[in-house]
Amino acid sequence: MNKATKLTVFALAALIMASCGGKKEEKTATTSKKEAEKVKVQVLQSERIAKNIELAATLEGYETMNISPSITGHIEHIYVQVGSRVAKGASLVRMDQTQLNTTRINLASVKVELDRMTALKASGTVSQQAYDQLKTQYDQLVESERFQNENTHVKAQFAGVISAKNYEDGEMYAGAPILTLTQINKLKTLVSIPESFYPLVKPGMKLEIKSDIYKGQTFPASIEIVYPTIDPMTHTFQCKLSIPNGGEKLRPGMYVKATLALGEVDAIVVPYQSVLKLTGSNDRYVFTNQDGAAHRVAVTLGQRYDDRIEIIPVTPGDLKEGDQLVVTGQGRLVDGATLEVIK
Repeated sequence: MNKATKLTVFALAALIMASCGGKKEEKTATTSKKEAEKVKVQVLQSERIAKNIELAATLEGYETMNISPSITGHIEHIYVQVGSRVAKGASLVRMDQTQLNTTRINLASVKVELDRMTALKASGTVSQQAYDQLKTQYDQLVESERFQNENTHVKAQFAGVISAKNYEDGEMYAGAPILTLTQINKLKTLVSIPESFYPLVKPGMKLEIKSDIYKGQTFPASIEIVYPTIDPMTHTFQCKLSIPNGGEKLRPGMYVKATLALGEVDAIVVPYQSVLKLTGSNDRYVFTNQDGAAHRVAVTLGQRYDDRIEIIPVTPGDLKEGDQLVVTGQGRLVDGATLEVIK
């Protein structure tokens, strides 16, 4: 091959390589362009909304007491049955009285002796030490008699209804409570509220209770206690609700919904379909457009308004007015994906 031929071959090779390189670059550019996801966006703006929270709850008696005397033995008599209504101070159970009667006999004997020694002490016949010892013995018997009387003749500590009975007359009491007394003219329940509402919820706030059993009826309630800590697993806090129940329509164990009105607040409300749910969990998230790239933001859901819903970023500051929220095409996105915004 002569020198001219060699130059021709090299020139053809260079031309072919240049042509291939150009096609590769063109192909890469085309591929890159294809990888950009076409989306539509909406500029976020806060709105003034009436904030109402709906909370699910199960009712409990405001007070529930297991009737479990501190002394064991035979049950002489149970005065009530399941469903019996009792007033505060009413007799519920009478236990075996042998121990109580023995204590009362000893107390009466020591009382006589103490009265005699008190008279002798006044005349200086007995020492202060002897008197003090007998007085201590008497005081101990008084306390013992009080304790045994309360646990032998068991009375109701509040007005309510007997909701359980586990023994009959003559049985030996040990272990399970003899009775359960439940207050039903006043109820309570614990509700869990998302942590984002913590600054807005205060003791004394009013709520409305609804039950599917009583269609169209509402029952008043109020927040009695706002618990001071947040559950790190659920990011909620608890409140204790107090529910007057003079008519006794509501009963312990009923499932109800409580509505808490928090007044008007500024919130971010977006189309419901723009919020995505992580498969296998209840975690929610949205995508925003940040300089042509998808940015995933974890959110919690607030109040729903027809086809729109309030969202609250899990990390404060992750969403703000002016951000571009992806409202169409978000189902195909991953964090960092290239975006092409279309009108």
